[in-house]
Amino acid sequence: MKSTKMVVGALLALCILGGSSAYTTFSKKGKWESLFDGKTLKGWKKWKGGEITKWKVEDGAMVLMEKGGGDLLTEKEYGDFELELEWKISEKGNSGIMYHVQEGEKYCCPYSTGPEIQVLDDAKHPDSFAGKEGNHKAGSLYDLLPPSDLTAVKPAGEWNKARIVINKGKGESWLNGKKVVDFPTQGPEWDAMVAKSKFKGWDGFGSFAKGSIALQDHGDKVWYRNIRIREL
Repeated sequence: MKSTKMVVGALLALCILGGSSAYTTFSKKGKWESLFDGKTLKGWKKWKGGEITKWKVEDGAMVLMEKGGGDLLTEKEYGDFELELEWKISEKGNSGIMYHVQEGEKYCCPYSTGPEIQVLDDAKHPDSFAGKEGNHKAGSLYDLLPPSDLTAVKPAGEWNKARIVINKGKGESWLNGKKVVDFPTQGPEWDAMVAKSKFKGWDGFGSFAKGSIALQDHGDKVWYRNIRIREL
């Protein structure tokens, strides 16, 4: 009996130790928090204040109807997180999802500080062909890293499911169930990437550990829905 208990105890210890990383990661995840109730824009604000216009709610989606609505930011700030949402872009359309956005007086716009996961009509928007090695494509870490799978995106007018994970200095961009970009969010590797991009020398770009999530007004009609987040 004693030997049996010892074996069971040893096996249990091995299981716990072997799965400690996964268990720790899971135990630290917060509860899912909805960022959009499907009916109102509660919890969102316009970049640097003012009345929200030209962003509407239609059929359970947050919609930028036309240019001039301005970028929308979450009222709450997030550090490490897992974000899930669905997006749909109009033909030839362009938008983006940014994280760790700051609203300091010296910053012109959310992308001054917040790295962007691209939302784009890859087939018809000119920017799709202008990026270095595809780093302006849908799902890319904009102007920094291209998606590994250019077939993951669905065409304009169809819903795409995005998942963005920022955790302990690492980031992931997922598109329709496929992880398309792995990237550092800090350190020498991050600095080297930025130095080769349009963001070289931008004070504050990608340098904050916490900030708002932003949805971009790039002048084209875009839809977002089923937006939820959990802190890690």
